[in-house]
Amino acid sequence: MPQTSTAELIDEAGEKGTAVAAFNVITLEHAEAVAAGAERAGSPAILQISENAVKFHGGSIQAVTAATAAVARVSSARLALHLDHVVSADLLTAAFDAGYGSVMVDASKLAYEDNVRATADAVRRGHERGVWIEAELGRVGGKEGEPALDAHAPGVRTDPAEAAAYVAATGVDALAVAVGSSHAMTERTAALDHELIAALRDAVPVPLVLHGSSGVPDTEIRRAVAAGMVKINVGTALNTAFTGEVRAFLAAHPTTVDPRKYLVPAREAMAGTVAHFLGLLAGS
Repeated sequence: MPQTSTAELIDEAGEKGTAVAAFNVITLEHAEAVAAGAERAGSPAILQISENAVKFHGGSIQAVTAATAAVARVSSARLALHLDHVVSADLLTAAFDAGYGSVMVDASKLAYEDNVRATADAVRRGHERGVWIEAELGRVGGKEGEPALDAHAPGVRTDPAEAAAYVAATGVDALAVAVGSSHAMTERTAALDHELIAALRDAVPVPLVLHGSSGVPDTEIRRAVAAGMVKINVGTALNTAFTGEVRAFLAAHPTTVDPRKYLVPAREAMAGTVAHFLGLLAGS
């Protein structure tokens, strides 16, 4: 199926009062699992590649992008391609040149004024190329290489008034907010601030994005969507499913050397996880 756009999927979800899931792609098996899970669920999805995934593939955006886009093209599901957590100015330029229709620019570690300045410049450049831009205000935290961050610490969560000013100053198309989730959680124990989500929804005119959704229980995700979240990012849950199957297979078959033997069940486990999250959102 021809590749769709993140903006189109977000707009459709917003009109329906639901949300669209965005799944992180690291390997080809991740992309194939997202496509298989989306086909199984009968739902669209976003394939997103992060700056860290690009680094994993040698720092070049071309090969991993081409492979992921090819998976989207041959799938019967409606799939969009998105570049996530871009910090590098060079990678942002490469994303534009590689044909990405949407990019998440992450200047959240900068002081507020510097975040506004960097994000506004990225939005200007992106909109000149017709690229939809997501940004982050507040600190979700939890990514590899970052110091530990308490999602409930004072000053970490996104302030609605500041969010309104930020969106007006930058012109972003969507806003990732800190409301109690954290990246890289392997247990689904995060408790979200649903009153804050509703306040942010009322304060800003753009869709809200929940990062770190792997650590959020199903009931919390449903409530978050009802409160105003429109894009739900899932990454670690796929890796947990993948690695769990690889470990189990190799423990049971310690002499196996053919990676296809354990990659097949690992890919299937990820596809099942994708289908679960998409079914959850479809019923939200």
